[in-house]
Amino acid sequence: MGDTSQLIQQISIYALPVLLAITLHEAAHAYAAKRFGDATAYMLGRMTLNPLKHIDPVGTVLLPLLSLMMGGVLFGWAKPVPVNFGALRNPRVGMRWVAAAGPLSNFAMAVMWVLLLKLAIVMSNSYSEPLALMSKAGININVTLMVLNLLPLLPLDGGRIVESLLPPGMAYKYSRLEPYGMWILIALIFTGVLMPLLNPLRQLVYHLLSLFF
Repeated sequence: MGDTSQLIQQISIYALPVLLAITLHEAAHAYAAKRFGDATAYMLGRMTLNPLKHIDPVGTVLLPLLSLMMGGVLFGWAKPVPVNFGALRNPRVGMRWVAAAGPLSNFAMAVMWVLLLKLAIVMSNSYSEPLALMSKAGININVTLMVLNLLPLLPLDGGRIVESLLPPGMAYKYSRLEPYGMWILIALIFTGVLMPLLNPLRQLVYHLLSLFF
């Protein structure tokens, strides 16, 4: 009974931050794509803050829930926003900004949660503790999602940024590694290498966020 009530409490704390983090991440990709010339995601209704348009039953619901139950790193994903890079006005520059929009949105949300955490600390009422717990969850989720997506692996955002920066010949060779990217990521997770790999960048982001606090 105690484990069940603890799980329900964790879900109530993490549900909103997870939905916001994933929804705004994908909506930011869609907005950037339209801004740089590709309206594919916009026409498919993905340039929206409606989480139902972005939820993947496994990546957005089942996997984060299992992560919470097992006490591991909160991990998940949303339905990828479709982007036709060839339709962008300047494909290489556009690809870079479309990819960067997701992690930048997570940083912006982390700043928002930092400010809400500060508000929770200065408040003194029955909402202070729940808001503080939710804010801490929001900070951690967005920082982790940001740095995870900045890994230089395709199809992650960091991989797209690297691809857009390489000379065309090298970019083509690099793009051919995309089918193996998720398998590499899964291997990093299950071997326990992922978090030590991400921690230096996470600490840097936390340091930047402390300036807003």
